[in-house]
Amino acid sequence: MSEIQSLARGLKILNLLAESEDSVGITEIADYLGMDKSSISRVMQTLASYGYAEQDSITRRYRLGPQVVVLGQTLLERTPLRDQARPYLQQLVDRTGECAHLGVLAQGQVLYLDQVESSATLRVNTRIGTLAPLHCTALGKALLSYAPLDPPDQLAAFTTRTITNHEALRVHLDHARRQGYAVDDEEYNYDVRCVAAPVFDHARKVVGAIGISGPAGRMSLERIPGTAAIVCEVAKALSNRFSFRPR
Repeated sequence: MSEIQSLARGLKILNLLAESEDSVGITEIADYLGMDKSSISRVMQTLASYGYAEQDSITRRYRLGPQVVVLGQTLLERTPLRDQARPYLQQLVDRTGECAHLGVLAQGQVLYLDQVESSATLRVNTRIGTLAPLHCTALGKALLSYAPLDPPDQLAAFTTRTITNHEALRVHLDHARRQGYAVDDEEYNYDVRCVAAPVFDHARKVVGAIGISGPAGRMSLERIPGTAAIVCEVAKALSNRFSFRPR
């Protein structure tokens, strides 16, 4: 199917703005798309008029506009899994005292779809809408253990405990699959440990993962098995909500 070039250009520009840590200038966008600056300027003015981009009045450079946030929030609010999972996340917080998270696969990463915070003074929060690596987060590894996809080609190191060898990661994921849950032992952030388990639908297809995160001092290695049992129990109950009944 042929694509509409003008629409494709606009979407590519939005992706560029999303991937850039800083604002982006007309020249950079023109070089990226191989187009002249006058054409890019018109596209950016159109995106800005609809709120999908906004221009800094001083630097004249562009960044994502507020309408992107509105669309993202609308998507999150209309995701069935998020609605179904909220009381189960609350269960995890009530039973463990730690922050609970819901994640799904998105763009080869784990997207944090929802969170219920704990009341602890020292707690681990993750902003809803955050994208994180699969290979070094508990939610990501829970998804990788069951989803029909391969780990990323490059296993970036975020701490000295991050698994960066593909064979070691395969063994790690096999173990996670056998025990029914995955652990992030200070692999993505120092002083943070996480436990997560997969969530299945009626066809036993993994649709997401739920888990908890806490400070390593409180989430000791000795505490992991008992906490993991709770996470697995709640994840199984949420899966049952999606009509999956394990044998």
